[in-house]
Amino acid sequence: MSDPIAAGGAGEGTRAVRAGLPEPVKHEPTLPGPVFAAHFHLPGEPTGPYTYGRDENPTWTHLERAVGELEAPGHEGVETLVFASGMAAISSVLFSQLRAGDAAVLPSDGYQALALVRTQLEAYGIEVRTAPTGGDAQLAVLDGAKLLWIESPSNPGLDVCDIRRLVEAAHARGALVAVDNTLATPLGQRPLQLGADFSVASGTKQLTGHGDVLLGYVAGRSGEPMTAVRRWRKIVGAIPGPMEAWLAHRSIATLQMRVDRQSATALAVAQALRGRPEVTGLRYPGLADDPSHQVASRQMRRYGCVVSFTLPTRARAERFLEELRLVDDATSFGGVRSTAERRGRWGGDAVPEGFIRLSVGAEDPEDLVTDVLRALEESAR
Repeated sequence: MSDPIAAGGAGEGTRAVRAGLPEPVKHEPTLPGPVFAAHFHLPGEPTGPYTYGRDENPTWTHLERAVGELEAPGHEGVETLVFASGMAAISSVLFSQLRAGDAAVLPSDGYQALALVRTQLEAYGIEVRTAPTGGDAQLAVLDGAKLLWIESPSNPGLDVCDIRRLVEAAHARGALVAVDNTLATPLGQRPLQLGADFSVASGTKQLTGHGDVLLGYVAGRSGEPMTAVRRWRKIVGAIPGPMEAWLAHRSIATLQMRVDRQSATALAVAQALRGRPEVTGLRYPGLADDPSHQVASRQMRRYGCVVSFTLPTRARAERFLEELRLVDDATSFGGVRSTAERRGRWGGDAVPEGFIRLSVGAEDPEDLVTDVLRALEESAR
């Protein structure tokens, strides 16, 4: 009898619950505990899967298989590598693929740490071009580029681009394509199936979903590009601890339930905010009238847990955050407990002073909507 998970035919909940588990062994746990080892017994020639703790670890192996099964179910030849953080994963792709004299295209509206990455790339003699995510604007600056970096949906503005269209245009010009899939998760979209060479994400966010793990990963087709990413991880030592890897794998089992709940509630929150006179710039790709909805609906299966909008002033936004009872004033997103922040406080995003990024958690939708609307009313006083 064929294995429906290995063949890519299982449902997403089944896949998330079973992903990466080893073959069952009598009296052993279903998910083996973390392996804490800097070195392994290695008599004779240094062959075999586990030699030194900076190169491989059995706990990483289970997690990497799990992520690969979610990113590219049923597809052979896809390799996944886990990292100490999302930024470690991002850096591994950019710095392993680019050399002095190359050109890279980044989103101008992406994660704020990309500005730091740009500075370092340029210091190494790499040309960096930028364009917004929306409207597939990166197409205009692709000629001669070695690598295209896509962030869709973008963080924090939630713009979406046509990934397949950009991939085809980049490949026609000889460029590699990496997609930051953090906000969507593999249950929201699968960049490798849309043609991308790399799917990169911060596992710190919704993938693990409990706000207690720093983690990143890169998934891509086996070959020299992924070999270079692996080599970079070895050189810089940007590896996750076994406990973090085990916690991440444990958390993936509930991914489908969390993503479904959070996406549905995010839509409910966005719909509740739609008619509010003090709210402008409301964005959520799942809204039928969102500027990105048509493109998103062609390539996304779920629209994510983040809603963004702008209140009239910085003071109004800060009062709104203070009045929330079920939403923590904190950065990051994707956790089971809702969070929100005035994103402009960091200074790295081109957003209005009253811009709010709200990450919807797993609370009851009615409770969360009530809390958000109450806080809006109270903040007006």
